[in-house]
Amino acid sequence: MRDEVDELIEAWERERSDLDLGPVSVFSRISRLAHHVDRARRASFTAHGIEPWEFDVLAALRRAGSPYELSPGRLLKETLVTSGTMTNRVDRLVSRGLVERHPDPNDRRGVLVRLTPEGKAAVDGAFAALLDAERDLLTGLSDEDRTTLAGLLRELLAPFAG
Repeated sequence: MRDEVDELIEAWERERSDLDLGPVSVFSRISRLAHHVDRARRASFTAHGIEPWEFDVLAALRRAGSPYELSPGRLLKETLVTSGTMTNRVDRLVSRGLVERHPDPNDRRGVLVRLTPEGKAAVDGAFAALLDAERDLLTGLSDEDRTTLAGLLRELLAPFAG
């Protein structure tokens, strides 16, 4: 089976036969796949009334387990944004009724951000829709191929972990 990346590589081979184009065969496909995954994510989130950044915060709280709360500092680590950005995001989620702020019982100066029932319903629905969309993207692969691909991607990402 041929794809547009094969055509791209052939064109480059014609023009720059002096270069090793091996990385293009991998990363051009990853880039194209990322575009399709991003579209599936946006559609899944939009269908449940949330933005991708909202999903990131709500999902971090949901993964924390009951009572679905984290400190702002922990949310920063989970979502990889700055403190100013997180404050703005929490403010916007509070105004939408998807999260609440509560005093931290272990730190009189601290607060905890907690998922509301509306926030939990939104993130649960969006995540289920996302899984369906991602499953659709993988329909051409066997379970064994999916496992192999996940392992290869894990190896590729390992140098960036940390």
